Amino acid sequence: MAPAPLENNLFLGVDRSVLGRRWEVRPVDEVEVAALVDDGRISDAVGRVLVARGVKAFDADNFLHPTLKALMPDPSTLMDMDRAAARLAEAMRSGEKITVFGDYDVDGATSSALLKRFFRSVGVEAGVYIPDRRAEGYGPNAPALLALQAEGTQVIITVDCGIVAFETLKVAQDAGLDVVVVDHHKAEAQIPVAAAIVNPNRLDDTSGQGHLAAVGVAFLLVVAVNRVLRKSGWFVEKGIAEPDLRQWLDLVALGTVCDVVPLRGLNRAYVAQGLQVLKGGGNAGLKALSRIAQVDSHVTAFHLGYLLGPRVNAGGRVGQADIGARLLSTDDADEAAALAIRLDEFNVSRKEIEAAVFRDALEQAETNSNPDDPLIVVAGKDWHPGVIGIVAGRLKERCGVPVCVVALDGGMAKGSGRSVAGVDLGRAIASARDAGHLFSGGGHAMAAGFTVEEQRLHAFTIFMQDEVKRQLQGEPFVAQLNLDGALAASAISLDLITELDCVAPFGAGNDEPRFAVVDVKVGKATVVGSGHVRCFLSGRGGGHVKAIAFNSADSDLGRTLLTAAGRRMHIAGTVRVDNWQGRRGVQLIIDDAAFAQ
Repeated sequence: MAPAPLENNLFLGVDRSVLGRRWEVRPVDEVEVAALVDDGRISDAVGRVLVARGVKAFDADNFLHPTLKALMPDPSTLMDMDRAAARLAEAMRSGEKITVFGDYDVDGATSSALLKRFFRSVGVEAGVYIPDRRAEGYGPNAPALLALQAEGTQVIITVDCGIVAFETLKVAQDAGLDVVVVDHHKAEAQIPVAAAIVNPNRLDDTSGQGHLAAVGVAFLLVVAVNRVLRKSGWFVEKGIAEPDLRQWLDLVALGTVCDVVPLRGLNRAYVAQGLQVLKGGGNAGLKALSRIAQVDSHVTAFHLGYLLGPRVNAGGRVGQADIGARLLSTDDADEAAALAIRLDEFNVSRKEIEAAVFRDALEQAETNSNPDDPLIVVAGKDWHPGVIGIVAGRLKERCGVPVCVVALDGGMAKGSGRSVAGVDLGRAIASARDAGHLFSGGGHAMAAGFTVEEQRLHAFTIFMQDEVKRQLQGEPFVAQLNLDGALAASAISLDLITELDCVAPFGAGNDEPRFAVVDVKVGKATVVGSGHVRCFLSGRGGGHVKAIAFNSADSDLGRTLLTAAGRRMHIAGTVRVDNWQGRRGVQLIIDDAAFAQ
C-alpha cells in the first residue's frame, strides 16, 4: 500500500467525485506507524490502517487481540448496576414474576433473548414483551405495563428503551410496579423514576462505557446478577450449575454490530469473541437463521450486519414484533427453523416495501431539495414506518447529507433519520424536542427517531436545517469519502485481504479499510441482480479486478460505470473475498469513482 499524497488531505485531486464527494486520505503520523511496525509483527499496511483509526502502539495488542479479560469493567462501575442486580436477585428469591420489555429492533431482540436465556439457566422463567411498532410505538407505554401487571408481573426490565419514558414510568411506580431500566440512549439531566436505571450514557455515570449497545449493557447486568446469586448461595441451594455466561456472546455480538455502535474497547471484545461462539452453533435460532441466510462457517461482522440482522429486524419492521426475540431465545430446533422461515419471508416483504418507499423518497428529494440544504427531510402518507430508517440510510448514502424520512399517518408523523460524519443528528433531534417542535424524539449521533405533528413538519424541517448549519459553524457542508490509501489493480490479492483481516471486526468506529484503485479502465460493465452494477477493472501496469457497486444502476455511480468504457478512472472501495461456485477470489466493493486527471 502506497503512502497517500497529501494536499490538505485532498486525495488524488478529487474534490468532486461522481457522487459529489471530496476524497480525503486518513492522516497518519509516520512516527506512530514506525512505532507499530518496528518489532516486525505488524506490516506497514496494517500499521497505517491502525494509526489512521487512532490506535497507539501501547494499545495495539488489545485492539488486534481483544479479550473480555483485558477489556471488561467491573459491572459495578455503572451507576445503579448494584441496585438493579440486588432488586432482580430479590425478585428471583421471592418468586416475583419478571418480564423483559424490549425494543423491536435487533438490539432489543438480542437483549431480551439474552436475559430470558440467563434467567432460564438459573431456574427462573421470565416473560418477554415486544411492543408493536405501528400500534404502540417505541419504548414502554402505560397500557402495556399495566396489562403485564394484571397478568401477574411484579418487576419489569426495559431493554434498549426507557431512559426518556418519564410519564410512563411514573404511572408504573404509582401502580406498584418496579421497573429496572437497561438502556444506552442519550439521557437528559433528569432521569425517570424507577427501581434502577442502568445506562452508561446517564450524565452522572462515570464508567466510560457509553459506546455500548443495550445488549452490551444487558450482558454486564447478567454478570452482576450472576455474581449476587453466587455470593448468596443460590446455585448451591438450587442444586444447579452456575452458567458459563460466555455462551451468549453470539447474541451480544449480533446486537452490537446491528446497532451500529463503535467497535472499540469492550465492544470489540464482545464482537470478536461472539463471532467465535456463533461458529459453534449453540444457539438454535441463530443456527437456523444462518442456514436460511446461507451464512457459512466463516462468519464475520458483515454477515451479522447485512444478512442475519436484517432478518431479525424484519419481524419488528413489517411482520410480528416478537418473532426475533422468540427465535433467539428458543432451544427447540424445529421451532427455530419455522421462525427463521417466517422472518426470511418478512424480510422479502420488507425489501419490496422498502424499494417502493425509496423510489418515492428519492424522487421527492431530487425534486424538492436545494443542493445547498445541509439536511433533507422527505415525507409520505403511505410509507411504512418499519422501513423509513433503512430508506433514510440509503438516501443519506445517495445524497451525501443527513436525511430524515417521515411516515405521515392521521395527523401525526413518525420519522427516522440517518446522519454523516460531522453532524450529530441525535443532538439536533434533542434540540428540536426541547424547542417544542416534536412530540417525542431521541437517538445517537448517526441515527435518531422522532414523532411530530404533521402540521409542525415544515417548522421542524427549517429548525433542523438551521441546527445542522449551527453545528457546521456556518461552513458549507461538503460530503467526504475517507480513504486509507492508493492501490494498483495488481496489488489486490487474497494475501492483502488476509493481512487486513487482523484489524477486523469492522464496523462503526473501525471502518473497513477503503482504498482508491488508481488509473484503471472499466470493462464488461453490466446490471445484475436487483440493480447492482458488476464490472472488471484493468490496471495500466497489469492486474484485473472483479468489482461490484450495489444498488447503483439508477444512480450517477452506476450510470458512470456502465458508460465509462475506455476512460481512465480511480475507483474507491473495499476489498473482500469472493467465493463464487467454489472458487475463492477477490472482489472490490465499489463506493465511489472519479475520472483520472
